[in-house]
Amino acid sequence: MQPVPAGVPVEVRAVSPRRSITSLGTELWILFGLVLLAVAILLGVGMYPMQVPFTALSVPLVLGALLLGPRTMTWLLALLIVALLIAQMQQPTSTPRLIAAMAILILLCVIALVISVRRSTLGIGQRRGESMLVDLRDRILAQGTIPRLPDNWLVESALSSAGGSPFAGDFVVATTREDGRRLEVAVVDVSGKGEAAGTRALQLSGAMGGLIGALPPRHFLPAANDYLLQRDWDEGFATAVHLSLDLATGDYELRTAGHPPPVQRFAGSGRWLAIQTEGPVLGLIPSVDYEPRRGRLGSGDVLLLYTDGMVEEPRRDIELGIDEMLGVAEQLFRNSLDGLAERLAAKVGSRDDDRALLLVHRR
Repeated sequence: MQPVPAGVPVEVRAVSPRRSITSLGTELWILFGLVLLAVAILLGVGMYPMQVPFTALSVPLVLGALLLGPRTMTWLLALLIVALLIAQMQQPTSTPRLIAAMAILILLCVIALVISVRRSTLGIGQRRGESMLVDLRDRILAQGTIPRLPDNWLVESALSSAGGSPFAGDFVVATTREDGRRLEVAVVDVSGKGEAAGTRALQLSGAMGGLIGALPPRHFLPAANDYLLQRDWDEGFATAVHLSLDLATGDYELRTAGHPPPVQRFAGSGRWLAIQTEGPVLGLIPSVDYEPRRGRLGSGDVLLLYTDGMVEEPRRDIELGIDEMLGVAEQLFRNSLDGLAERLAAKVGSRDDDRALLLVHRR
């Protein structure tokens, strides 16, 4: 794209928001259909009051709550309340049970109106709001998809959120560089947990997913630190561990930002070694460098990257948590390495905190 010289007028064309108009048109058709349904029920109540109950008006109410946005839902609720009043006047007798049913339906309309008003800040209906949340969740999980690797490498990740929610503050981002020769992966723990940290995790995972594939390894964590500082969140910090692995030689670089130490299992001795690295938490201190810790994964070696939810519990030292995790991992090794990340994440760690685990094994 050629830059525009100074002083040259630029034509700005307004782009019609076709998707918004299409969405509004669809809602109007749905509203029209629900209005016809309510009118049909109202006619049925008037013609056959003993056969058609006026409580059938709850059907368009429920459908409107699921399919309509806040603005169109308000019009439908106003119509339904008027229809209820007309239906009540068409009843041959007024019994306490009839009056109670009428009061309950009007109360449901008021509740639906309150919910609609509360959703007005988002501006979309419940059905589309839920689909958006599912899409956001899938995007977080997609960031951690491990790319296709050579057959002599096994890399698995596991994520588990506090309370079993699909939204979590822990996530994994991964990519390959240099025509698939180098694997770049980061395990990140955003402050907070569960749904409270899910939105920040989504935004940060998108940024880190772009940075990890675009920057040299030594610049990734400093760039992520600068990004968090610019966001100025109330809980604007995160911990992370970044692995840059040469898939041909097994040489790697590890950098951490306030994160628990990675651990490596050496196939020859069967011993685990914690790899001590130092680096401040992301989002607190500007202009920080993160020094690498270099090593090599030989044939049969295993490297574990994890978040503090895997090893931390109240009133327990983190070293004891690491020892417990490694003890369970050693037991699981006896069966198979396939699926080990999921099995290990299911057995250890705090159920009240988000957990993320990445396993790297050189066959």
